[in-house]
Amino acid sequence: QVHLVESGGGLVQAGGSLRLSCAASGRDFSSGSMGWFRKAPGKERECVAADRNRGAHTIYADSVKGRFTISRDSDKNIVYLQMNRLQPGDTDVYYCAADLYWRDLKAAANYAYWGQGIQVTVSS
Repeated sequence: QVHLVESGGGLVQAGGSLRLSCAASGRDFSSGSMGWFRKAPGKERECVAADRNRGAHTIYADSVKGRFTISRDSDKNIVYLQMNRLQPGDTDVYYCAADLYWRDLKAAANYAYWGQGIQVTVSS
């Protein structure tokens, strides 16, 4: 059984930083896709950052480019999201996602496995 467990969320002031972690168990995703999505109430789930095949290809939402960095520890099956210069608009529930295959990284439908989500709140 696959489990994705997120950690590292919380409350931070604008301009601050947080690092999210997602530990995967049950399958080896090192050659597949892993990413971070966020979803605010009433909005569609948005791909924040994702990569595939040990970081061979990485994408970011335009709104976070230059501020967020996705990385992996493939040996430990962990994906990270370093979030710097956080803004109130980054307030959301963040979800870790994983899949064994390479497909359109931005599409939530292409990820078979999801974490429970973790709250990130940025105060102004």
